[in-house]
Amino acid sequence: MAFMLVIVVRSCIHLFAADGGAESIAGIDTSGADGNNVIAIFHQWGAIQLVLVAMMLTLFFAYKGLTPLVILFLSLDAPMRSLAGQMSDLTTAHTPPGEALNWPAFWFLVVLFVISLLRKRPKA
Repeated sequence: MAFMLVIVVRSCIHLFAADGGAESIAGIDTSGADGNNVIAIFHQWGAIQLVLVAMMLTLFFAYKGLTPLVILFLSLDAPMRSLAGQMSDLTTAHTPPGEALNWPAFWFLVVLFVISLLRKRPKA
């Protein structure tokens, strides 16, 4: 639940911050001719993140039995971001928080996933 709240905050920053967090948080230069396009993409990214986390929160609260599935899908975020990062270089002033926290979040979620499966085992 706490992890999903972090995603809600991250999504709201991307959606509602003036620069979508592109320059102020990620360190991406938005002053050039295509700066507004970068910001627009960050806003769209925040919107889709918010929709997806709303769906996951619904599953988390309404269908407790699907908690392992929710955690599994949350854990896929890091490898997918890593794959996307390998497809094209990104020039930033500093390492964006999403990149710095990608793999620690992944391993945290893998551990949570295993714990969620162990808690699902039938009691003898």
